[in-house]
Amino acid sequence: MDKASHLSVILDLSPSQWFFSAQLSPVNPHPLTLKSFISQLLVFLNSHIACKDENTLAVFGALPGRSVMLYASANPVAEEHVEVADANTFRPFKILDSTVVQSILDQLDALGDPEEEAPIGLVGALTKSLCYINRITSPSSSSPARTDEQAPVDPRILVLSVSPDQSSSYIPIMNSIFSAQKLRVTIDVCTIYGPDSVFLQQAAHLTGGSYMRLDRPDALLQYLIMSFLPPPATRQLLSVPTQDKIDFRAACFCHKRIIDIGFVCSVCLSIFCQPVPVCSTCRTKFPIKTLQRLNASRPTAIPSPPRNTSAPAQSLPPNTLGSSHLIGQNGAART
Repeated sequence: MDKASHLSVILDLSPSQWFFSAQLSPVNPHPLTLKSFISQLLVFLNSHIACKDENTLAVFGALPGRSVMLYASANPVAEEHVEVADANTFRPFKILDSTVVQSILDQLDALGDPEEEAPIGLVGALTKSLCYINRITSPSSSSPARTDEQAPVDPRILVLSVSPDQSSSYIPIMNSIFSAQKLRVTIDVCTIYGPDSVFLQQAAHLTGGSYMRLDRPDALLQYLIMSFLPPPATRQLLSVPTQDKIDFRAACFCHKRIIDIGFVCSVCLSIFCQPVPVCSTCRTKFPIKTLQRLNASRPTAIPSPPRNTSAPAQSLPPNTLGSSHLIGQNGAART
């Protein structure tokens, strides 16, 4: 707990989703506007900086079609973001607030008014945050060497999401999760609006983080302070929310759809929603008899599964080259 903590915050800045989040409806009885979200977020960011002098912070924005870095405590602040000193405000807090707010406004203004909103750049923001963490935790030879008095940094990522899952981003997100595991980076997820995110649930579970879907989005600050402000080392002494059930469904490699029952290549472990004669990833050819047997074993009517499942779908170890397995949401497989 003596380590300094680095926090990378990824903000989902989808204009359409924030428009829906601000609307009062039977499915959204406690709306949250983007203005209120930013106001509560700044208090949380200031709290992280105030917890320890050595704490560092980086803020990334996931916008339609792209991702950008909005703020980094290690980078010099642009002159246009520095406001006149205020005797009633701590200057580092003032610089942080003005820089984040102005950067968000600039990025939203640059979007214009497109006819169709591009997919949110969540994968790009997640990748950039991992690269930034790798840079500050593993300095290069050109960077100044870390002194003995400087404590090592304990990195983590917090994703604030309002957009649903994109099936096409399944593979990049899984690669990001594996990279986070390699770097020992904890990924926390806070879903503010919309349904549960299947991919982000897996990201939080596999990296030892916390996943939370808010029942009261208008009380965002309380959730952030109580659940996501303590670093992972401190959470061992606290009672933080945990995931009772996790949705381990995957997206097929052929149509990029989230599936409940799939067919796994025994050579490269690619997942398909239906039997294929040739694996599109490793080009392995499957026998005709195997395809006929798999087609015959497909259920005629697949019942709707529960929203969350308690066990991931797993494939059996490959016994012979060129065979495939049928997997279901309960982890069973048939060859």
